[in-house]
Amino acid sequence: MARKKDTQPADRLRRQFLQGAGLAGLAGAGMAAFSASASAGAEVTPAPDPAPGTSAAASDGKAAVSAAKRGVYLSSPLRQDTISVAALQSRVRSVDVRNLAATMQSNLDHMLRLIDLAQGSPEEWGGEQRWGSHQDLICLHEFPLQGFQPWTRKELQRVAIDLPGPETQAIGARAKRYNCYIAFGCYAKLKDWPGHVINMSVIVGPTGEIVSTQWKSRNALGLFGEGALIGTTTYDVLDRYVEMYGWDAVLPIARTDIGNIAMTSVGMEPILYQCMAMKGAELLILTVTGGSNAESAKATARANRCYTVGVGNSVSPDNLGFMDAAGAKDEGTVICDARGTVIGQTENHHEDMATASIPLASFRKTRRMAEVPVALLLPVLQQYEPVFGPNAFLEYLPTDYQDGGAYLRRRMSGK
Repeated sequence: MARKKDTQPADRLRRQFLQGAGLAGLAGAGMAAFSASASAGAEVTPAPDPAPGTSAAASDGKAAVSAAKRGVYLSSPLRQDTISVAALQSRVRSVDVRNLAATMQSNLDHMLRLIDLAQGSPEEWGGEQRWGSHQDLICLHEFPLQGFQPWTRKELQRVAIDLPGPETQAIGARAKRYNCYIAFGCYAKLKDWPGHVINMSVIVGPTGEIVSTQWKSRNALGLFGEGALIGTTTYDVLDRYVEMYGWDAVLPIARTDIGNIAMTSVGMEPILYQCMAMKGAELLILTVTGGSNAESAKATARANRCYTVGVGNSVSPDNLGFMDAAGAKDEGTVICDARGTVIGQTENHHEDMATASIPLASFRKTRRMAEVPVALLLPVLQQYEPVFGPNAFLEYLPTDYQDGGAYLRRRMSGK
C-alpha cells in the first residue's frame, strides 16, 4: 500500500473537528441521561451499546462520551450479588503458518480444556463438576489462541480469525454450557477494515454470543529494536474509527450482568486505565503477553478503586523462536480488590489459575470514585504533543516488522 501525505485541507479540518469533539466529551459533554440528583452508587440501565463493526455508534453525535458524573455511571442490573472470577495463566504457543489449521485447532483445544479445568469439569470426569466452584468469569491473556511471532502482514492475515467465526463459536459453546463469561485476546480481521489485522480483546457471554469486542488502544512504539508491531490499534486509525463508531467506543466498557468490564493489552499505561475507570469500569482485565501485569494490576486497582485482573502467560515450551521462559516474569497472575490488595494469585510460573470472589453488588453501592481534577489536567492534555501522532495506518500499512520499524523511524524524523 503506497504511503500518502496528509496534505488535504479537508483531512486536517476533519481531524481538528474530531479532536475538538473528543475533548468536549472528556470535559463532560456526555452523560445527559443522568439527573442532577442521582446518588453515588445508583444503578442506571443503558441503552444497548453499538458494537464496533457497525456504524450505528456514530450516527447521533461523536462528542457523547459516557463517563462518571459525581460518582454515577452507566451500568446494567446484576444477576447476582457476588461473582467468581478465574484468571488462567496459560502458555503461548504460536500457530505454524506452514500447518495452520492443525496448530490453530491444537491451541483451541487447549483453551477449551483449560476452561473445563477452571470449571472443575474436565472431559475425563464426563463433563461433571466434581471439584472447585463455578466461575462466572474466566480471563485469559492476549494470545492464547494464535500465539505471537514476527509474522509478515500476509501471514498475519492468514492467522487472524473472523469475529464471529468457528473459534469463537467453540468458545461460546463452553460459555453457554457453564453459564459464564469468557474473556480472551486474539488477532482478528473485520470486513470493514481490509488489509488490517486487529489486536482484539473479546468477551463471550452465557448465550454463547460475543458481547464485546475491544480494540487494543495503541501499541508501544520504539521498544522492539529495528522492528515495530504491525497489528492495527485504535490510535493507528483514530479518525476513521471515530467516524465509524463514535468517541464513546474508543475506550469501550462492556456493561454486563456481572459488572462493567474493560479489557486491554496495553501495558503500563496508567492514564489509559484511569480513563477506563472514569467511564465506569468496575473490573479491569490487563492481558499483556510478556508484560508486568501483576505489578500494574495492583497499582491500577489502588489508584482507580476498581477490581483488576492481571493475567499473563506461563512458561511456554516449544513456542517457535522463543525461550521457554519468555514473558513469564513479574509476580505471575493476580486478582486485586479495589484497594490494590491481592485476593487471588498463581503460585508459580507454570500453567496455573488464580481465583477470587468479588462482591460486585456491595462494591457498586459503596464505591467512591477516585477524584480526578479535570479542570487542572485538561489544559496540559490539550497542549501536549507526543512524538507519534494518531492515524499512521491510514497513511501506510507496513508489510512486516522490519518495514514497520523503518516507517517508525521515518515518522520520528518527520519524513
